[in-house]
Amino acid sequence: MVGNVYLIKDLARLSGHTVYTLKYYLNIGLIKEVGRSPETSFRYFDDTTIERLKKIREMRRENKSIAEIKEILTTPAA
Repeated sequence: MVGNVYLIKDLARLSGHTVYTLKYYLNIGLIKEVGRSPETSFRYFDDTTIERLKKIREMRRENKSIAEIKEILTTPAA
């Protein structure tokens, strides 16, 4: 059973981030698409992306920089 699948506009609505911000996060590697439509090239995302965006938002509220957040999220847990 596959979980929920979202387009970037759905992700924006559910996460409270703008599409522009989500595209920026994609561009710098903070979030990743889980798939892409071969016909339309639409990016697909899932619930793990929603959870990641929640973590990013929490860290931004703690005044962490994008660079710090990327470091935290890309460093494997010890």
